[in-house]
Amino acid sequence: MMYNRVVLKLSGEALSKGVGAYDAEKLHEISIQIKEMVALGIEVAVVVGGGNLMRGKKESGLSIDRVSRDNMGMLATVMNAIAIQGSLEAIEVETRVQTAIEMRAIAEPYILRRAIRHLEKGRVVIFGAGTGSPFFSTDTLAALRASEIKADVILFAKNGVDGVYDSDPKLNPDAVKYDHLTYMEMIQRNLQVMDTTATSMCMENDIDLLIFDINGPKNILKAALQEVEGTIVRKDNEDV
Repeated sequence: MMYNRVVLKLSGEALSKGVGAYDAEKLHEISIQIKEMVALGIEVAVVVGGGNLMRGKKESGLSIDRVSRDNMGMLATVMNAIAIQGSLEAIEVETRVQTAIEMRAIAEPYILRRAIRHLEKGRVVIFGAGTGSPFFSTDTLAALRASEIKADVILFAKNGVDGVYDSDPKLNPDAVKYDHLTYMEMIQRNLQVMDTTATSMCMENDIDLLIFDINGPKNILKAALQEVEGTIVRKDNEDV
């Protein structure tokens, strides 16, 4: 059973292989899967991080204040949004980039009703520039936009991790994977899948979260069809 409207959350690193900011093959692979989702009638919005270009608050080596670093990080997400847009349009997928910080020469300003209209018309909407304010992550942006557009789920693509574990599976070979969780369990167990603000917003607005490994063959498409091996997080136990 496929979802009807999704927010695909990508890290900036998903667009790169670690050498250079972008990898053409990875960009194309992501784009092809998004095209297949749209062809099935799934409405797709995308939120992308900027970590391949700028880590925002984690760029602690810079003698630049936190607000400026976060602003730089938000601009990095716009560059990534434009990269995804270009890759999608190269394979004839109609897209719109909407940004929380106005930059009309290259993107639309974020307007909720316009975003929903684009989705209804089968266009992929890519949200850039974070929330427009420092101190908020792209996790929070994904939760906010998913709540606003009334998405069925956030497809939370992770790099090399196929779900949520009780400890880091890269460090602990005996780590136990959760197939299902509630948001409250995620908070109480301090699982740190996404930041607390984003987690609380998803719980409050009853948005499902599906965590999966982006690296499996067509895993983005499988996630949209609910066919991927991952962890589903919901508000209540009875909904799991």
